[in-house]
Amino acid sequence: MAYWPVEVAPEIAAAIRVGGPVVALETSIVAQGLPAPYNLEAAFGCEAAIREEGALPATVAVRAGAIRVGLGEAELRSLAANEEAVKVSTRDLGWAIAQGFAGATTVAATARAAGLAGIKFMATGGIGGVHLGHAEDISADLFELARSPVAVFCAGAKTVLDIGLTMERLESYEVPVLGWRTEDLPGFYLRRTGHPVTATVSGPEEAAQVLRASWATGLHGIVVAVPPPGELPDAAELVARALAEVGELSGPAVTPALLAKVAELSGGRSLRLNVELVVNNARAAAQTAVAFCKL
Repeated sequence: MAYWPVEVAPEIAAAIRVGGPVVALETSIVAQGLPAPYNLEAAFGCEAAIREEGALPATVAVRAGAIRVGLGEAELRSLAANEEAVKVSTRDLGWAIAQGFAGATTVAATARAAGLAGIKFMATGGIGGVHLGHAEDISADLFELARSPVAVFCAGAKTVLDIGLTMERLESYEVPVLGWRTEDLPGFYLRRTGHPVTATVSGPEEAAQVLRASWATGLHGIVVAVPPPGELPDAAELVARALAEVGELSGPAVTPALLAKVAELSGGRSLRLNVELVVNNARAAAQTAVAFCKL
């Protein structure tokens, strides 16, 4: 008997079978990325926005020896309250499943799960990338985007990263970056970073057309960069201070530590913006998923 470690909620599975609009959501934002109460506010806000636009949310996590695609409210609250929940990237899926851990999935692991389940759209806050001052330290998000045929709606790469090198890596991996009504790449806490996107799309209908054509040519992951609804005008100063105060870190610990420090230094302003932008991204993803299903 073939082994299949992916369990899809019945409502989600039914929608996938008929080609309905579904948007995957990651859970590292719930367990590690945002403190309470912002974490569940973001999670439930994303799910509500997706449903309001006529699509189904498929929140992803590792639970009870499987990748769960489509968590219920109780499961999501349980994950948020579980201080022992592990952060699961793509490389971690196998051991987390086999050892029965409760795991919150990163962008990379969520994109892999979405691809396995047949979901072509996902939303997050910001993707990982190349870390500032450590060109060799590259997020698994970028590698997974080169593999899984999923459109990731985000507010660009996180501001604490090296945006220029991240864009160069994406180009090398043949991952287009579509600007949602913008020619300038957003930077999570900033609406503009000064880096041009691959192409601009005017909204969900044009985005759906570009995605369909891109996948038809054999491309895999695609970034859709949505400017945040607001910004931190002092983001550059906050990031510089965070880098100085956090000190030398490497690997998966870097970005969470820097974002936590930015939250502290901003007096919580970054947390509120984080919630607003991830819900905004989820709404754009749902609108595009609905438009895609009409093509």
